[in-house]
Amino acid sequence: MKTDVLLGLQWGDEGKGKIVDVLTNKYDIIARFQGGPNAGHTLEFNGIKHVLHTIPSGIFHKDSINIIGNGVVIDPVIFEKEILDIDNLDIEMSELLISKKAHLILPTHKLLDAASEKAKGKNKIGSTLKGIGPTYMDKTGRNGIRVGDISSNNFEEKYNKLKKKHIQILDFYDFEYELEELETSWFNSLSTLKRFSHIESEHYIHKSIKNGKKILAEGAQGTLLDIDFGSYPFVTSSNTITAGACTGLGVAPNKIGEVIGIFKAYCTRVGSGPFPTELFDDVGKRLGKIGNEFGATTGRPRRCGWIDLPALKYAININGVTQLNMMKADVLSGLDVIKVCTHYLHQGKKIDYLPFEDNEDLTPIYTELNGWEKDLMNLSSLDEAPHELHDYINFLEKNLETPITIVSVGPDRKQTFFRQP
Repeated sequence: MKTDVLLGLQWGDEGKGKIVDVLTNKYDIIARFQGGPNAGHTLEFNGIKHVLHTIPSGIFHKDSINIIGNGVVIDPVIFEKEILDIDNLDIEMSELLISKKAHLILPTHKLLDAASEKAKGKNKIGSTLKGIGPTYMDKTGRNGIRVGDISSNNFEEKYNKLKKKHIQILDFYDFEYELEELETSWFNSLSTLKRFSHIESEHYIHKSIKNGKKILAEGAQGTLLDIDFGSYPFVTSSNTITAGACTGLGVAPNKIGEVIGIFKAYCTRVGSGPFPTELFDDVGKRLGKIGNEFGATTGRPRRCGWIDLPALKYAININGVTQLNMMKADVLSGLDVIKVCTHYLHQGKKIDYLPFEDNEDLTPIYTELNGWEKDLMNLSSLDEAPHELHDYINFLEKNLETPITIVSVGPDRKQTFFRQP
């Protein structure tokens, strides 16, 4: 049995959590493979709106098994709050397993994140300040502390050694901080982390594949934030692409099946970095307002713009996407004209790919399509949608050379339509 992968194709916030929630009943296991509490996967069902940061989006389906993989970094304090929030919903939570190899975010990681971002001044990256970057730095620097270390006899020794290193670095910054209260909360929250089974996740997944279990690997952030292939340095600190599912779960490349790419019907971005199709006019403001474009994790307003096909093609190719899911088509309702970026003007030449110098000198070249007036949020099927929406979908599908199999017209599970290309 192959492992399917679901991931974002833009700069994050595409709606991955919703689609994982919709698709979970087709899978036995949902597994997060990278990122940490910088993710904000919003689920809406039965009149409930809930945001997940670390926990896989299949958690509200009683028959699913959810795994936090080795590629994820975990903040025990935020994890504890997530669990308490779910408990308060009075909904039965499905089984949750945590990889022993997943790294822990320490209080000093978050302090280092904040100190580093402050020191950058006007050149700051736009970090979520969750300690993600410093934690991955310690992982690759072979200094990190992992979930499996919690039960070791020398856990506090490991913790104090890494804390001492962090404090020495913080001393170089002009940055005031209080650590004692953060540490108390952190150590107290470990009891919640210990409530769940800590497993050798790669062995568990190998055995599940061998036994014919259906697995969906859930990505966080988006392809254009990938540490290698994103708009560097304005990126996250992990591999958000399909290859990240291999390293973040221990799934061999030949065991990857369908790759489901999620994208919005337009584009958004949080924080700094290049955004060729960004809008600074009333249309951009309108997309932000109607689309409720505020970060689920940070609350920051998202920058908005038209859809960018060269960037999408780039993401499709890097990930080996086999099917596309288009989100938030409803936000485009009421626009007379919808623009689609099909090429860039770069150094006087017309190109259809993302160049290395994507930070500057990229002018989008647009094709204009007719918009539609109809409110899509009350559709009972895609057959009721205006022909202009179908024209938009067909135009994207033809240019991206990849089938669009799901169209979403609202935040609720019920506002999700499967489509036969």
